[in-house]
Amino acid sequence: MAGPRPVVLSGPSGAGKSTLLKRLLNDFDGVFGFSVSHTTRNPRPGETNGKDYHFVSREVMQKGIDKEEFIESAVFSGNMYGTSKAAVQAVQAKNQICILDIDMQGVKSIKKTDLNPIYISIQPPSVEILEKRLRDRKTESEESLQKRLRAAREDIEISKEPGLFDAVILNDDLEEAYGQLKDSLSEEIEKAQSGKKS
Repeated sequence: MAGPRPVVLSGPSGAGKSTLLKRLLNDFDGVFGFSVSHTTRNPRPGETNGKDYHFVSREVMQKGIDKEEFIESAVFSGNMYGTSKAAVQAVQAKNQICILDIDMQGVKSIKKTDLNPIYISIQPPSVEILEKRLRDRKTESEESLQKRLRAAREDIEISKEPGLFDAVILNDDLEEAYGQLKDSLSEEIEKAQSGKKS
């Protein structure tokens, strides 16, 4: 695939990926693009089809997976999620760095493709701090919260696997974490910016 290398961003819910991403997108206007994931879950209030997610039926999603149109897909809390090749190519076609926000299952799937992204893991300082962040959001039922915490513990363990990630960023201090994230991406950011000028 042409264009700058995509970035795979992984880490448990509540680790601060969205906060770091928002800053990156604000600071580097037009350099990054999102591949819009597909999901079979229902939209949450305020979510827009085609912007937040491509909301599709299980049948539609399964057909795409069977035709190998997806780079990765996973089932989380009973819903299917996935990243289509077309979604990534659409971003690269604009000479943008495509950001993929993907869980551990997905990271391992992508390792088997020819995507060649930069793998970055954003981790919380501890499971306790993560639990507090998730509780403060007040968006989860207790059952769903426990599921997320179980997934987070696994995520934290897997992120320690040697060679799985190009960078593991501990989001304890936002400024520091953001600095590390920018450093990890500086080469691709330069490529994308120089591609825009030429």
